[in-house]
Amino acid sequence: TTSHPLHLRQPIIDAMAEVPEVCPALHLPVQSGSTAVLKAMRRGYSREKYLERVEQLRRAVPDIALGTDVIVGFPGESEEDFQQTLSLVREVGFDQMFSFVYSSRPGTVAGMMADSVPHERKVEQLIELQALQREIQFERHQRLVGREVEVLVEGRSRRSEAEWAGRTACNRVVNFPGEEVEAGQMLTVRVTEARPNSLRGELVRADEAAFLT
Repeated sequence: TTSHPLHLRQPIIDAMAEVPEVCPALHLPVQSGSTAVLKAMRRGYSREKYLERVEQLRRAVPDIALGTDVIVGFPGESEEDFQQTLSLVREVGFDQMFSFVYSSRPGTVAGMMADSVPHERKVEQLIELQALQREIQFERHQRLVGREVEVLVEGRSRRSEAEWAGRTACNRVVNFPGEEVEAGQMLTVRVTEARPNSLRGELVRADEAAFLT
C-alpha cells in the first residue's frame, strides 16, 4: 500500500506488526532527501522526520520492504540537495523506487517557480540515482538466495513461457519453472538467483499448493 509519511502513525505501524493478514511491505514516498526541497514541495515533513518513520517501521517490522518515489531537478534544487537525496537512499536502502525528472505542471505552485535545473543535468541525476538504486536492490536480493519464500502465482513469466511469475508478501517478483501450476496458487519457492529487479527460484513443495481465496 501507499502512505503519505504524515499519515503514517503508530496505530498503523502496530497493525502491520500484529495483524498476520497485513503484508510486510509499504510504499512511503519521500520525493527528496533534502529538508529544504521538501519544504519547497510543501510535503509537511523533514528529512529527519522521514527517517524517524523508517526507524519506527523497521523496529516494529524488521523484514519490512520499503518502496518510495523520488523527484530530481525540482525548482531551486542545488547539487547539495541532490547529494542529500542520494545519501538518504543509501541510508534507508529501499527495496523499490519509482524515480522521475521534475516537469512543470500548469496550475501548481511549483509551476510558478523558476525551473533552475537544466534538463540535461536532471537526466544525469536520474541516471545516477537509478544506478544507485539498482545496486541497492541487487544487494538486498542477494541476501535472499538460498531462502524459501511463499509466492502468490500471478501467471506466466514475461521472461519465458516455460516459467511462472509471482510475488512474495514483500512484493518481490519471483520467476520459477514448474508444471501443473496455476495463477492464484500460494507456492513455496527456494530462491536460487538474485537480479536487480527480480528473483529466480525453484519450486519446493508443489504438492502442498493452496489457492488464495
